Amino acid sequence: MAPTAPLPSPGPHAAGPNGLGAGGPAAHGRAAIAPAAVKILIAGGFGVGKTTLVGSVSEVAPLRTEELLTRASVGVDDLSGVDSKETTTVALDFGRITVNPELVVYLFGTPGQERFWFMWNDLVNGALGGIVIADTRRLDTSFASIDFFESRGIPFVVAINCFHGHNTRSPAEIRAALDLDPQVPMLLGDVRERAYGRDLLLALVDHLMDLSAAGSAVG
Repeated sequence: MAPTAPLPSPGPHAAGPNGLGAGGPAAHGRAAIAPAAVKILIAGGFGVGKTTLVGSVSEVAPLRTEELLTRASVGVDDLSGVDSKETTTVALDFGRITVNPELVVYLFGTPGQERFWFMWNDLVNGALGGIVIADTRRLDTSFASIDFFESRGIPFVVAINCFHGHNTRSPAEIRAALDLDPQVPMLLGDVRERAYGRDLLLALVDHLMDLSAAGSAVG
């Protein structure tokens, strides 16, 4: 009788007694755990830079729903201050940031035109917080977004978008014009710069932690 050849040792992907792999049920469970997801909204008036901000910080090519403005928008969309703008978001912008293997941030940019505001009620579901972008030339276009977040108790920070460093108002004047509560963070910068987008997100995280700590202290 010929000698029996030794059996090869099982590889890392060999099935175990229960058919789930060499690591057993525990290893299989670890591999199946999905990272925690955080949803943040990017809001503001038409043409203030929401699509640009999502694109500047997203690690993936952002999903955009930009369409050309046509004559049909004449008399419907307010193009004051953005006369040269040729496209508009007709649904939403979407981007992603992987903080670590356990945490992913999803960014949803809201449409700014009034005829698409009905979508905000769906987009806000599950949102942890928001960023409201304001243009100092058209601060009134951000009122609706601020009112929306305040009415739903969604914490937010305000981004003053200063394209090419253009800003004709002081931070105190802007805060007064927007009627912001003192604890709402407000940062000035250029949404085209990734570092500014990062600072906005970090400011929102700090704001959420402060509110959580204050709530715990009261509770």
